[in-house]
Amino acid sequence: MRRTLFSFVAVLFLVSCVSQPVVLTKLFKPKPETPQQALAYYYDTIPDADLPVAPPGAALPSEEAILTSILIGSCLDEERAEPAETLMRIAETPADLFLMIGDNVYGDKDGPAYINNDADLTELRASFAELAERPDFLAVRQSKPMMVAWDDHDSGANDMGIGFAFRGFAERIHERFWGLESEDVGHWAGTYYARRFGPEGKRVQIIMLDTRSFRSDLTPTETWGAPGQERYQPAVAGSMQDMLGAVQWTWLENQLQQPADLRLIVSSIQVLPTSHGWEAWATLPDERSRLFDLINRTGAAGVVFISGDRHSAFLYENSTVLSYKAAELTTSSLNLSFSKETFEMDQHQVGAGFSPENFGAVQIDWDARTLDFEIRDARGETVRAHKVRFSELGLD
Repeated sequence: MRRTLFSFVAVLFLVSCVSQPVVLTKLFKPKPETPQQALAYYYDTIPDADLPVAPPGAALPSEEAILTSILIGSCLDEERAEPAETLMRIAETPADLFLMIGDNVYGDKDGPAYINNDADLTELRASFAELAERPDFLAVRQSKPMMVAWDDHDSGANDMGIGFAFRGFAERIHERFWGLESEDVGHWAGTYYARRFGPEGKRVQIIMLDTRSFRSDLTPTETWGAPGQERYQPAVAGSMQDMLGAVQWTWLENQLQQPADLRLIVSSIQVLPTSHGWEAWATLPDERSRLFDLINRTGAAGVVFISGDRHSAFLYENSTVLSYKAAELTTSSLNLSFSKETFEMDQHQVGAGFSPENFGAVQIDWDARTLDFEIRDARGETVRAHKVRFSELGLD
């Protein structure tokens, strides 16, 4: 009851921006000077023991381990009682690493926390607790080393970015659940981090971006639901909107200068497609160009993009944005398909999309010097594939 009262008072302070916080003065010492500080004071009263934790997982490969197979998944509804066939296939499929890249739970199904005045993020915490108890998820944790990114539904508010007032606590929940609070990512704002595996000549860098914590509000469409403008339209040039935030941009530049042969840049939202009006880098075209320019300027070869979010899986390539061929694998969803097929066709798309439940795979053949992007159905069968030669990625 006391915690609920604290939460309610903090939310009132945040929403109304009271200039004379008499009640808060009694609750917090020293007196909070901003709504964000008031929330931070309140969140400091919530012990880590009250936050859900994932079951123990397999250790990441060593820094010298040579990766040849990486599995990817996104969009998992933890409330669906039946085991997800996709997760069971992932658990059974030999691979070096599994990337769970966003919407790993749906912690806002009852409505956004900021609308419900739920500063405690009660639903989000319950969602992660439910995920931790799923036998299919436990099977994946026991069998696969994992790296994770987050998206809107597992950060607490659909389509929200920097404007989500409770994002700092959501980040704490995320990092606590995935065991990242004591890692490097646990010591800075945002959920981005990177790891490298393999010796020189066979080194893979995994860069997990945070496209939520610092992202500006998107520009609403003028024709809601129209093809190509379903929810959002591109921001006007020079709008000064941001995707990653200044610190993460600098961090990414440093990462791209680290020695690596192949680099998987994981973005919870899509990077290459431009034809739809859902969340994507295309809604912030200046930032999209900035990303490509940064890759080119740093001379980072071997970059490919991995994304989720769309509840359909796609393959893309574009030969005009980087100094070599840009390729992207989108995989979604693990157990939340909205249709049996999709007719979406982007100018950069390779073949038809795949809407039933799916997961992705990146297969690396170091001898043949090729990279295979695969979309696999719930049974683990490859239903779409695209081969990229290392030479097409600025290597060799």
